[in-house]
Amino acid sequence: HTLCESCVELLFLKGSGSCPECGVALRRSNFRVQLFEDSNVDKEVQIRKRILKDFNKKEDDFATVDEYNDYLEMIEEIVFNLCNNIDIINTNKRIEQFKRDNREVILKNKTKLSKDELELEQIVEVEKEQFEQRRKELAIIEVENRKQKTKNKEELIDSLMASYEDASAIVDKFAQKTAEKVQPLLPKPAAPTAQVPKHTHFSSGIATGFQGQHGFMAVPKPEEGPLYVYEKQEFTTDGPTPPNLEDVINSGYIRHIRTESVAEKTGGFQTNLSCLRAIQEALAGLYHG
Repeated sequence: HTLCESCVELLFLKGSGSCPECGVALRRSNFRVQLFEDSNVDKEVQIRKRILKDFNKKEDDFATVDEYNDYLEMIEEIVFNLCNNIDIINTNKRIEQFKRDNREVILKNKTKLSKDELELEQIVEVEKEQFEQRRKELAIIEVENRKQKTKNKEELIDSLMASYEDASAIVDKFAQKTAEKVQPLLPKPAAPTAQVPKHTHFSSGIATGFQGQHGFMAVPKPEEGPLYVYEKQEFTTDGPTPPNLEDVINSGYIRHIRTESVAEKTGGFQTNLSCLRAIQEALAGLYHG
């Protein structure tokens, strides 16, 4: 059950106590911060983490797929019973029996990295190498750019000292010459590294994704059309040209019209726009026919 921090400090002052709602004996050190708005979801996540620490068998530990599926069904049944307080005593006995029967397998799987963890380590290592290579390339480029700027500055100073032309003209010519001469130094694209096959797994160990393939299908790129170009709208009123909003405000059109209230202004209503629309409607269609 959910308790605020002040209640926890008050009720569990001695380090242990009973839940005020269900009376279960609890320790203060076992309280945790609620991560989800629904406390039932938070409870299920914590129970599932605790169960999967011991129920850590992989698909390779079973002779057939049916046995592995039965094992996954058993995990979900245990989690469901603990989350909904169904047959708690027998469920805990079932967990302890599983621990005793599979002690060696549990210890071996705790010390052995799974395929997913190995793939993750490979991905992290590749990303580290790419990042380090990119950092070295950028450092070299920065040094080269700094040298080039110093060289350009010295050449400009020499040109200003040796020539009798106007200084601004020399600077303009030098800037144009430098822009044509100097090309931006960009790092060469790194060679594509071998993609590590990725698979998505649920917390209970169910593998999903494209089994048997070495990766996921590429995301299709949408076809890009021409860029949008704004074109000003033209209105045909079949009547005299109505005034614009500035004329409505400055020419006295709204002199005898009540101003909008605070509530109307808050809702977005403006007297100026309403007056302008009324004038446009009055002048529209006068030349028709």
